[in-house]
Amino acid sequence: MLKQEYEGPVVTIARDFGCPARKIASRLTNQLNQLKESRSKNIRWRWISKEILAESARELEMDPADIKYVFQYEKKTVFDDILSSQSRKYYKSDRKIRKTVAQVIRNIASEGNVVIVGRGGVAITKDIERSLHIKLEAPMEWRALRASEKYCISLEQARKRAVEIDKKREEFRNYFHGKGSDYTRFDVKYNCMSLSLDDIVCSIINLLQSRKFV
Repeated sequence: MLKQEYEGPVVTIARDFGCPARKIASRLTNQLNQLKESRSKNIRWRWISKEILAESARELEMDPADIKYVFQYEKKTVFDDILSSQSRKYYKSDRKIRKTVAQVIRNIASEGNVVIVGRGGVAITKDIERSLHIKLEAPMEWRALRASEKYCISLEQARKRAVEIDKKREEFRNYFHGKGSDYTRFDVKYNCMSLSLDDIVCSIINLLQSRKFV
């Protein structure tokens, strides 16, 4: 049997800007843990996102601030790499940093009982047999209105930010396996405008149960 059959289960959640991924991940893991308790199993589910930054920095022996740009969907040029290599004693290339981030995500996913929010999770864990890959989406105007209220910005500014961040997130996923790859396709998409948090969480749990992941 392939190693992938022993890895997981893992759920990845990608989202369009303005969709409540963290709220869904939190509610999902809480309900999954209630199922675990009712069945007397002690391996708890958890959800992670920003923790990947700290773990990647530890692996690289770098300050988290020096690799934060990766998680802000920014890129370094060859010139940036040259400058960094000359100015820092413990230099790591952009490629090395991204490779380490991917390995950290893969290791966490392999342990199982984890929900990974963002971070290119679908592209990095798609080949794990016991995996489910979710995309949260919603119409632009709905997302822009939420972002406008949350960040106290105009609707036009919110629309612009949504377009920019959605593009960067897609580029981040594509970095690992290429645009249009099967490794960047999702198993199911949810419309956050028409479905409540409970609707989405209930559906995800039903999918996990039908596939015998829980």
